[in-house]
Amino acid sequence: MDVTRRELAVLGLGAAATGRLFGAAKPNSKFGGVQVGANVPYIFRGMPGGADDILKYCLDPAISLSALELRSRPVEESLGAPAPAGRPGFPGGPPAGGRGGAAAGGGASGAAAGGVPTGAQLSRGRPPLTPEQVAERKAAAEALRTWRLSQSMNGFRDFRKKYNDAGVLIQVVKFDGVEAFTDDELEYAFQLAHALGAHAVSCEIPVSTTKRMGAFAEKHKLMVGYHGHGNITDPEAFGSLASWERAMSYSKYNGANVDIGHFHAANGFSPAKWIQQNHARVTHVHLKDRKANNGPNAPWGEGDTPIKEILQMMKREKYTFQATIEMEHAVPAGSSVLAELAKCVQYCRDILA
Repeated sequence: MDVTRRELAVLGLGAAATGRLFGAAKPNSKFGGVQVGANVPYIFRGMPGGADDILKYCLDPAISLSALELRSRPVEESLGAPAPAGRPGFPGGPPAGGRGGAAAGGGASGAAAGGVPTGAQLSRGRPPLTPEQVAERKAAAEALRTWRLSQSMNGFRDFRKKYNDAGVLIQVVKFDGVEAFTDDELEYAFQLAHALGAHAVSCEIPVSTTKRMGAFAEKHKLMVGYHGHGNITDPEAFGSLASWERAMSYSKYNGANVDIGHFHAANGFSPAKWIQQNHARVTHVHLKDRKANNGPNAPWGEGDTPIKEILQMMKREKYTFQATIEMEHAVPAGSSVLAELAKCVQYCRDILA
């Protein structure tokens, strides 16, 4: 019996199954032995960011991404999780100008996942919530927590199989708002990451809270990569090398998600030497291009970030951690997010050829 694409949609078959039935080639973004991936759905700003949308973008022949750092929310929502309240900008990333306040040294926090803003958030210029908004977010966070703790891992294993069958590996799972997680939620988070086949969890939390996170990581034998930004003066921010070194002293499973764009722009030197010295603790590196001296994001090749140096080092040293595209520059007139992403993938391919 002939089956049309419309009928496949009616039958509820996912994008991976559709690709297999129509002979779509599996994606491949491993170049010169270096696995290139992307931080999703963050980079798909202003675009639908559901689980099937993400897979569709990855399978686009111009992009062809075979590995990801995937946020937990599209996974959970595909399985029926309640959406958090007051979630700004989800699922995509920053507006056309870039990450804004977070790029200057902040990070994700409970508010991004539906929690209540911390003092650090307010200090970055975000307006305080009304009592009604606080109550709404607390109720939403509790509903999400209840849903999480009711789940078996079977649905997440099925999710992994769908992506794997399409040729897309989920190598890192990112959780927002983990500093507000209960112990039961942290247990759930690490179990979810294992079920998806990830080799690491990533998050953005204050340095002092990594001791607790590291204890859970050690229990579950799964690395945690702490994302770096550009604040090199706040001891609670991952900006200076000392911040990661402090976190790593708490647990051998505490590691680094080195954002080379933020690092170089803030510190004024390449993180290459430190990455070499600590490569066993690096979970993945974020690739973007920025101007020096905390300058703005730029189209790849127009900034000062040592992307070429880092990628060639990864190839030479045969590092297995992911080189993760975190495209934050403004989309030029006449282009699109996907067209810019395709350029970034090609940029990596050319360097690693």
